[in-house]
Amino acid sequence: MKFNVNQQDLQQALNYCQGVIEKRSTLPILSNILLQAQNSKLTITATDLDLIFLHQINNVEILEEGDTTTTSSIMYDIVRKFSSGKKINLILNEQNKLHLESEKSIFNLNCINASEFPLTDENFNQNEFVIKSKDFLKLLNKCKFSVSNDETRHYLSGIYFHQTNVDEKNYLTAVATDSHRMSISKIRLDKKIDFEPIILPKKTVFQLCSLLDNYDGEVKISNIKSKIKFELSNSILISKLIDGKFPNYIQVIPKNNQKKLDIDLKLFLGSVDRVASVSLDKKDGVKFSLTKDILDLSVNNTNSGDGKETLNVKFDHDLEISFNSRYLIDVASQLDGDRIEMFFNDTGSPALIKDPGDFDSIFVVMPMKG
Repeated sequence: MKFNVNQQDLQQALNYCQGVIEKRSTLPILSNILLQAQNSKLTITATDLDLIFLHQINNVEILEEGDTTTTSSIMYDIVRKFSSGKKINLILNEQNKLHLESEKSIFNLNCINASEFPLTDENFNQNEFVIKSKDFLKLLNKCKFSVSNDETRHYLSGIYFHQTNVDEKNYLTAVATDSHRMSISKIRLDKKIDFEPIILPKKTVFQLCSLLDNYDGEVKISNIKSKIKFELSNSILISKLIDGKFPNYIQVIPKNNQKKLDIDLKLFLGSVDRVASVSLDKKDGVKFSLTKDILDLSVNNTNSGDGKETLNVKFDHDLEISFNSRYLIDVASQLDGDRIEMFFNDTGSPALIKDPGDFDSIFVVMPMKG
């Protein structure tokens, strides 16, 4: 195997692989990436057995076709320190070492034979549909911060995707909750699709976000029973799904929250962020004291002190309620418009948050006791 590749192309591909490969893998081969050079393409594959990622670099100058595997983290570390955009020459030599050369640098990396790399080939050609990358990224971003970190309830440690129908229109709807807060976001589909509800694991969600951040185009999605496949123009991600039943989230959405707070988004975000600074672990609630058109925000921490701030808002009631500041900042950071609308019932009931700039997303946040 012998080929030349552009430093930036290789660095980007290896960067994506870092998100897939487990840092503490028991099998040495799983710390490796598979490199396949043929037909003037370099294909790089990484897997942790639950997730398979393939990335293709086109128009590579291949002098000798072949394949091998080498340690992903070491190769990435070397390649990202080479001069940006320069040519890298790679040769698999007789000693089964991968020889990297760029400018005045020469490295020889240990390899494991490509035949040991675990690859599964499955047929995904059923239940296929296409979605715009920016729409799909929107769904992931609006929901990912609400995904649970609680290992015991594995069915909450991902985003629930399903097809919904509202007023004769079809939507792909995404939901995530950690039982303290919930995000729901949907995007319109051109037509009804053949798609069974799935729970997409957290790791896959974050890997998809990093891929879609740098991609503008179509994403082809197809799933078979326990796996799902995402195809971009030069990348493929195949993931196992979470086996479990997602709770009935509809019944958690507050139905009778009539007290509406309307507030400038930037002011609100800045204000919550500032008063929360006095709380070291951000676990202290930020207290809302609401009267007509006035919101007093305050945080009180027995160890470090207290902070408060007053905002002019639109509100017609009297209410006191407390929230985890992190939850409010997470939601507010994902809103598209320049205002935020919060709907309350009473001190102990969850708040419903809406984005006037995006009618297709809603958020529910539980208040804190006391």
